[in-house]
Amino acid sequence: MVGKVLTQNGVVEPIKTGKKITGYRLIDSDLSEKQRADLSAICDDKLNVYILSRGDAIWSHRSLFDGYVSGSVRYEVFKRAKYRCELCGAHETQVALHIDHIIPRSKGGSDDVSNFQALCVSCNTSKRDRDNTDYREAGCIFCELAAGRIIAENELCFAIRDAFPVTDRHTLVIPKRHVSDYFDLHQPERNAIEAMLHDQREKILKEDPTVTGFNVGINAGASAGQTVFHVHVHLIPRRDGDVVDPRGGVRGVIPNKQRY
Repeated sequence: MVGKVLTQNGVVEPIKTGKKITGYRLIDSDLSEKQRADLSAICDDKLNVYILSRGDAIWSHRSLFDGYVSGSVRYEVFKRAKYRCELCGAHETQVALHIDHIIPRSKGGSDDVSNFQALCVSCNTSKRDRDNTDYREAGCIFCELAAGRIIAENELCFAIRDAFPVTDRHTLVIPKRHVSDYFDLHQPERNAIEAMLHDQREKILKEDPTVTGFNVGINAGASAGQTVFHVHVHLIPRRDGDVVDPRGGVRGVIPNKQRY
């Protein structure tokens, strides 16, 4: 952060190894060599005092990710997170945000954009390489689903065709982590589900030009009709004329309230 500010103000310029910034050097000025050396010594002293007061752990977050993330990917991740830490909610105006692998590389996580999240330094440091985003529950039909039924997946969710479709190409989008209630999903899981819904919608529209609309629905709780207590989002393609009067759409879950 300090280096960025000094660079923007024309005081220093970055020293790069490839695309990685490894240090900074003073830009040519009227300072003598001795003045430059004295200024560098003062900066080193200030940094050493800061490190001693805070401990070396202040730099540990830098080791969590040693790969290069392009500016366009960083923009997409931060934009998707609304420029907030996806764990604590702190805004970028309050803290520095970093790009983090949801499933760490050390545990097989990929560099796909769906496996990135925006975290503040504090949350990123405390997370380390822990991974609690992909666990299953014995006896759950979605946790024990046959691999052959999966038509698409990303790091945190997958899509299947509904076994009892309301319409042709009725699709379910399901988080990999066993979660009963939609409202207990983590923000990165919601992001992944949203991306999958968009992908499946585009695919269905390309495959079937008769599709002219969609119902998107979640049953959260037994009183709302949920029978499988592992979150799943319905993507139901609709076609002109598939019912006599579609007006009201999802309001039809209570039949006498559909029309208004």
